[in-house]
Parts: sequence; structure tokens; C-alpha cells
Amino acid sequence: MFRALPLLPLILLSACQRDAGNPAPPRATGHVDLPEERSTLTVPILASLDAVERGLERETPRVLWRIDEHRDACVAGRKVAGVKVTPDLGCRIVGEARRGRIRLAGAGERLTIEMPVDARVSIRDLGGVAGETATGAAMVRADTRLRIAGDWQPRAALDIRYAWRREPGLDILGQRVTFTRQAEEKLRGIVAKLERDLPREVARVELRKQLDRAWRQAFTTFSISKRNPPAWMRIAPQQVGYGGYRVDGRTLRLTLSAGALTQTFVGDRPADVAATPLPPPSAVTGTPGLRFFIPVLADYRQLEPVVERELKELAAKGITLTGVGPVDAEFGKVTIYATQGNRLAVGVKAKVKARSGSLGATKGEIWLTAVPWNEEGSQLVRARDVRFATRTDSAVVNLLVALFENAAVRTGVEQALTHDFSGDYAKLLAKAKAAIEARREGDFLLSATVTRVTNGRIQATADGLFLPVRAEGKARIEYRPR
Repeated sequence: MFRALPLLPLILLSACQRDAGNPAPPRATGHVDLPEERSTLTVPILASLDAVERGLERETPRVLWRIDEHRDACVAGRKVAGVKVTPDLGCRIVGEARRGRIRLAGAGERLTIEMPVDARVSIRDLGGVAGETATGAAMVRADTRLRIAGDWQPRAALDIRYAWRREPGLDILGQRVTFTRQAEEKLRGIVAKLERDLPREVARVELRKQLDRAWRQAFTTFSISKRNPPAWMRIAPQQVGYGGYRVDGRTLRLTLSAGALTQTFVGDRPADVAATPLPPPSAVTGTPGLRFFIPVLADYRQLEPVVERELKELAAKGITLTGVGPVDAEFGKVTIYATQGNRLAVGVKAKVKARSGSLGATKGEIWLTAVPWNEEGSQLVRARDVRFATRTDSAVVNLLVALFENAAVRTGVEQALTHDFSGDYAKLLAKAKAAIEARREGDFLLSATVTRVTNGRIQATADGLFLPVRAEGKARIEYRPR
């Protein structure tokens, strides 16, 4: 009895105490900070072969050349036993060559120019012989290779050849007279002009102008989720490399590879990154594809009623505390937020009274902390290491402490904090896929397909329980003027 007397004031104080509990832990601050991902995007720039062909037609005259010259020996004199018995016959050669339609075609990396040429050459004043006309036909062909210079201007290297399908010539006085040499002298000049004109006409597609516009428009931000949570993707290009070209029908498709930072933000729309000047072509490193994060976020308010319900069901079944016996417990409002060290703070208002009547009722708010945890790649989140946020030596809260040290209560809190992200995960993934399938920004179209999705470990943040989901896919940025 005498040993129990010193506890009497504490028992009386406990019976009179209105509110008790341990201090709440500090709230975590800041927002979800998603890492930047480096992506390599395919950027096709399209040009019409029709436009290049029309330019060559415009720059190449129909009449390619004209000939009007005198030749002293159109027909060589005959010799018998080394003695010339007939004189050389001079003549006047008059003629011209006209081209047909220039055709530009190709497939894959092969770009070919074809230009038909028809020549007509007349012989006049040939020793009193009536004038005659010779006709010839040639096909000028050029195989072209394109490259991009450091100023983003296209250059064309031509391998030009021509072949006579019918050489210009005729038979006079039993001799064959040809005019291939004269025609070829003129033809070489036309070939040289084509070598100058084709790169110039390819340059008229204004690749740099198109690319500069597409580059500036590529600095963009767009929504991948309007709510639960609101999320944004921001693209900031950094470099562009030339990836070759292909001819597809009447379209010349230049392929560029753009290295860009893809950033994901949760909450308000972030400011666009200021566009930088178009850089010169460079080698783009990294695995091709689009990589970004999809923020799957659970509001702590979703967890609070679950914990309340679990504890109330537990109280209805009855709770027995070691050293105290059966108690009447009432659980009230639950508050959950993130605290330091990637832990959850869980505050529970409670009232507990021993049925034996030896101790008065104690009520107050007890604060616990727990670590949210999931397996890599799993969307099922559980609570680990549930413990008191702070310890107190106050005897006033001893009964509340005993209540939350009870194994059944601890287990109830752990089970209530279990959260399956599968539904949120599927919804957010569907939103993100829809947002990037075909996204137009001015003359610029982003289209992407998600090919792989993985999620990491759960994080307790000020915004909510955050499950980082990494998405990978194939993407292309296409310049498509309206």
C-alpha cells in the first residue's frame, strides 16, 4: 500500500486530464522533384521532289545548244595508191539540241535525274550536194548523293553520265559523217550546269529555315495529365544530328536526330525553357527513344478514412492491454502527412478507459511514423517500421501509449496504410499515352508510342505518396506546316 502511494497523484492527474499525447513530427516541405531524362527524338524534315524538279525545269533552257560552223573536210578526199584522186569537201554544219522533260525520281538513298536530249544537225554547202539532216538522241543521267553542311545547307554530289541512243550522223557519198564530237562539247557544258543547279534547287527547300522554325517550336510544354495529379512534360532540345535521307515516292525525307531533355512536373504548369539558337549538326549520342516519368500520386486524404475505419472495427472487437486488461477504446480523426526521412506521420485521436475502473479515461492524439515500402516494379505499397514519432516520460499518456503499443493496433495501422496503386497507375498511364500519341504545336507534330513502363520505389513527399513510373517509347517530331 505504501509503495502505491507515490503513484496516486499520477493516477488522479490521469483521471482529470482532458487531452494528452506526444508532439507531432515536422511536416516535409517541397514538391516532387523528378529527374531529367535524356531522349533522342527522330525529326523528319520533308521536301517535295516536285518542287526541285520544277526548279530544274525553270533553270534549264529548252534549247541546250546551237551549232553553226564551217568544216574544211566534212568528207575526206579519196586516195588511190596513196594519191588523192578527189579533193576534201568542206561544208557548213548547222544544228541544235533540245531537251525533253527533266524527271527527278528515286528510292531509298538513290536520287536520279533523267534528261532526254534530241539533236538535229544539217549539212549545207557540201560541194554542191543537197543539204541533209542528221538526228541524234541521248539520255543524260545523274545519280545524286546528298549531305548536310555545317550551316545546315544541303549539298549534292552528282555522278553524271550520258549515252547516245542514236549518234548524230549521216552517210554522204558513201562515207559516214558523225557530229558526236561537236555535240559532246556542248553537252559537257550542260552537264556542268546541272551539277551547279541541282544543289541550288535542293537548297531552295530552305532546310535551315524549316529546321530553325521546328527547333524553336520544339521547346514546348504540354499536359500529360490534367488532374490526380496534374502533370506536365517539358521538352528542351539540346543538339541535332543529321541521320541521312530517303526518297519515298515524290517526297524527299531528311532524317535528323534531336537530343533533348524531357522533364516531367507535378502541379502548376512550368515555364517554357527559352529557345536557344539552332546549333550546327552534331553527332547525337544515346539510345534513340523517348524517356519520361509519369507521376502516380496518392493524396494522403485517401488513406486517412481507411485507417479510421480499420481502427474503429478493431475497437468494436475489443482490445486487451498487457498489465491493464480489457479497455474501452474509441478512435477518432486520423491525420497523415509526410515527415522527414521518407516516413509517414500518422496522428490518431483516441480515448481509452480501463474497464477495471482503477484508471480514469485518457484521451488525446498519438503520433506514429511509418516507412512506406514496395518491391521494385510492384504497385502494392505497404507500411513498415511503425513506431512512435516521439517518446514521452509523462505518465499521463501511459494508457494511450499502451494502447498503440498493442500488437493488434499496430497491425491494424500497418494494414490500413497498405495502398494498391494499380488503378491509379493504369489510369495515369492511359492519360499519358493519349497525350503523346499525336501532339501538335504550331507546325510541329510530336507523335510517340510507349513501349515499356517500369515503376520504382515509393516516396513520401509533401504532395502525397509518389510512385515514380518511368516510360520509354519511340517518338518522332515532324515538321508539318498547316
